[in-house]
Amino acid sequence: MADMQAKSNGKGAALGLTSMAIFATHDVIIKHLGQTYSPVEIVFFAALLSFPLLSIILLNDKREGSLRPIHPGWVALRVACTVVTGLCAFYAFSTLPLAQVYPLLFAMPLLITVLSIPFLGEKVGIHRWAAVIVGLIGVVIVVRPGQADLQLGHFAAMTAAVCGAMASIIVRKIGGEERSVVLLLSPLLGNVLVMGASLPFVWVPLQLPDLGLLAVIAVFGLTGSFLQILAYRAGEAAIVAPMQYSQILWAIFYGWVIFKERVDAPTLIGAGVVIFSGLYIVFREARANVSQYQPVLRTRGRTETATAPRASLLGRAMGLRGRNARS
Repeated sequence: MADMQAKSNGKGAALGLTSMAIFATHDVIIKHLGQTYSPVEIVFFAALLSFPLLSIILLNDKREGSLRPIHPGWVALRVACTVVTGLCAFYAFSTLPLAQVYPLLFAMPLLITVLSIPFLGEKVGIHRWAAVIVGLIGVVIVVRPGQADLQLGHFAAMTAAVCGAMASIIVRKIGGEERSVVLLLSPLLGNVLVMGASLPFVWVPLQLPDLGLLAVIAVFGLTGSFLQILAYRAGEAAIVAPMQYSQILWAIFYGWVIFKERVDAPTLIGAGVVIFSGLYIVFREARANVSQYQPVLRTRGRTETATAPRASLLGRAMGLRGRNARS
């Protein structure tokens, strides 16, 4: 039995690592396109191209009901948070070294832990509070206010982390009642409408090869999310969730090979501190009788954007539920 469990966890970890490698490549393409196009244009076309793919997948959701939300206020707030998350994350990838973006996005589990108190009634003890504080110190080390030039990209990455955490908390709050189709399609539709309305102000004529790359972004986002579903079906959440931090290794590799980016010691140290605190929260939530809602474990790792839907919702819509799965 133990051998079977270890094998399943190994499979889950391998699938999780593969999904994060795909997501990292997805982000590299965004960074490449960001040298020519506005994040608004990239998000618009990536969301537009994701729409038919996701709609076909969601045909598997046979539950009766309409697309009218049960909690329209919360759904609208989540749409706004997801739109801001995608726009800010895409902007950060376009303007900052990859190895600086990921540690700032990795602050999301810390923020989810804090937001779970007022919104979910989660009780956070001294251990997780200490991890949050240490993790935020790691963010400060990466940003180095007063010692390095702060860019709009740093602010954008942190905004993406905050809004991504808020979107995840809202799903935890209403996900049991709202249809997964509503929760998955509403942010996508919001991105298409908001970015489409903004497109005339930032329009740059799109080259055909770049349109192909935008299609690759859409396919990679859905593929990464699907592999996350399979990872959480195969392995325990406490084993699979830490695989998200492998993205920092891909960031260092891609940044060095493709963009000639060098990673300095403060960035590595800060990233290590943030990752350590995030891992501590994951393992803390995995312990029995510590966390009622397990808001970080059930977020399924990757920040939700227009091209990367929330894996737990996608799995529910497809009838593929992970272990201990709740939205």
